[in-house]
Amino acid sequence: MSETIDTSITLNGEPYALESEMAVSALLERLNMRRGRVAVEINREIVPKAMYDRMIVRAGDEVEIINFVGGG
Repeated sequence: MSETIDTSITLNGEPYALESEMAVSALLERLNMRRGRVAVEINREIVPKAMYDRMIVRAGDEVEIINFVGGG
């Protein structure tokens, strides 16, 4: 019998299921977001853009992503 592992996070205040832990950059790609136009916070800590490839999103994390939109 296979055991199911909960890999859900909270994304912008809502439950969000992940198949496994992943880097912030992979999560942004999955969400079709351009990394240059967002700010990411994990567990109330801002993640520097230089860390997106190394910072891992894990089960139970609270992730906030702010997408900047240009306009005029």
